Amino acid sequence: MSVQWTDLLSAEDRATMERARFGRRIGLGEHPAVLVIDVQTYMVGRPGSALDAYPSACPSARAALAPLARLLAAARAAGAPVIYTVFTLRRDGGDIGVYGRKRDLLTIDGWCLEGTPGAAIVPEVAPQPGDIVLPKKKPSAFFGTPLLSLLIDRGVDTILVTGGSTSNCVRATVVDSASYNFRTAVAADCVFDRFAISHRVALFDMDRQYADVLESATAVSHLEGLKERSTGR
Repeated sequence: MSVQWTDLLSAEDRATMERARFGRRIGLGEHPAVLVIDVQTYMVGRPGSALDAYPSACPSARAALAPLARLLAAARAAGAPVIYTVFTLRRDGGDIGVYGRKRDLLTIDGWCLEGTPGAAIVPEVAPQPGDIVLPKKKPSAFFGTPLLSLLIDRGVDTILVTGGSTSNCVRATVVDSASYNFRTAVAADCVFDRFAISHRVALFDMDRQYADVLESATAVSHLEGLKERSTGR
């Protein structure tokens, strides 16, 4: 059981986990894809920027960029698809839907409005030629996008989920991925959240029910093994 959430569980919780046989390992398949969810400036912020400039930024996001960059490099070297999502809204909020009843539309350049710096993917993990970028309007990367058909076309059996936020768009995507019967994994050091408690509980819930939560080094090793087998080295 991961140390990221063990201290959150009571003895009764642990007994329930054991009795109900939650949290078995799914394992990684032979045809993975890496999904990079909303690694945009409004989520990551910029070093030295005032908090008010990027009010939706996740404090732990920048620490996730280096391991994510290594994971993406391994995926591309292995020929695994790399797919990004970007969450953007019209400047007038006309496409925000019911979400606009839950929080205010932030009419600033540091949020996710179309054409603003906040909506851009951060340069540290920018898409490369051959990668795919999908816009989305809802938490799940599957909702209202061609993601499912793209994965089917490429014969993907495993989705490695990264990005943010852990308790929101990552979790929604993981639930849908499992619902579509993909092997699903979450790279714990490549996801981030605005709230530490939300991050940890979301990781626990996903690992218990929908996905394997693992460190990116495990996924990199798997991808490197796939590359070696495909090249005969």
